[in-house]
Amino acid sequence: MRRHLMLLALACFSFDTAADPGSRANAIGQPISEREAASTGTSVLPSGVGLPEGRGRAKEGAVIYQSKCAACHGDNGEGRGDFPALAGGQGSLGSDKPVLTVGSYWPLATSVFDYIWRAMPYQEAGGLTPDEVYAVTAWVLSANDIISEVEWMDRVSLPQVHMPNRDGFIPDPRPDTPPSRKAEQ
Repeated sequence: MRRHLMLLALACFSFDTAADPGSRANAIGQPISEREAASTGTSVLPSGVGLPEGRGRAKEGAVIYQSKCAACHGDNGEGRGDFPALAGGQGSLGSDKPVLTVGSYWPLATSVFDYIWRAMPYQEAGGLTPDEVYAVTAWVLSANDIISEVEWMDRVSLPQVHMPNRDGFIPDPRPDTPPSRKAEQ
């Protein structure tokens, strides 16, 4: 019986990997692209350590957002279907129906960048260049009235962005974490 289960498992695995030979999921032992290598194993810390070279503004990010993000997140970041809203929700966290968006909930702009860098766009995760990620991040921050649409975001300016809910979380004790506004007062 045990041998039959092993053979069945092996057959299923073989069938699965043969189903789509061009898929990256089945590329065991295959070299990865430079872009995949650059984003793999790299963490963007709250302090900005790990941010790549590059820069972008909301003005440029609006064009990229419309072509690669709006289908899921809505033309203005309002969300669509099961895809979450990115903009709005400020002041709603204490209500019965909090709206968790970048502008109402996320404590760090570097986390926004890191998430977009690693996981977006949905159908092509990690498919944006650093300049595109900075630009889309800037657009999302601008859509939430956190920065102006002409401000440049880069590895120096992004960690300095003060998010509305920055003080809404327990401070991280790691030494690379920027102090909260309460600690600065």
